[in-house]
Order: sequence, then structure tokens, then C-alpha cells
Amino acid sequence: MPKEQPELEIMTLPEVAALLKVTERTIYRLAGAKKIPAFKVGGVWRFRKTDIEAWINSQSVDTEGGAR
Repeated sequence: MPKEQPELEIMTLPEVAALLKVTERTIYRLAGAKKIPAFKVGGVWRFRKTDIEAWINSQSVDTEGGAR
């Protein structure tokens, strides 16, 4: 099976939970509340890696003066 291009990589809920070091339930709640970029395929949550990386950057706090 060919390796996907990095910008097109799709992650599962467990993979995102592992990346963020939180429980799967936390990711499920964030996705359901539309607080994290996600979409469903056949009723199962999926996440674009580039969207998650951008979301992480947008959530990061700058120590000099609040959120970026």
C-alpha cells in the first residue's frame, strides 16, 4: 500500500489522542463540540494531520503576552 503524502495524511481518533496525550473520550468530545477540526467517514471521526497541527499552533500560549 503506498504511503500517503504528509499533507494528505488522515488520522484516526486514537492516533490524535496519542499525539495530544489525552484520552480518546476527550478527542471525541472536542470533535463533537466542533472545537477541533474533524470530519466523519461512515460515522467514524477522522482528522487531517495538517489541520491538527494548525489547531495545536492556534491553541499555543505565548509566554510574553497571552494566546497567539
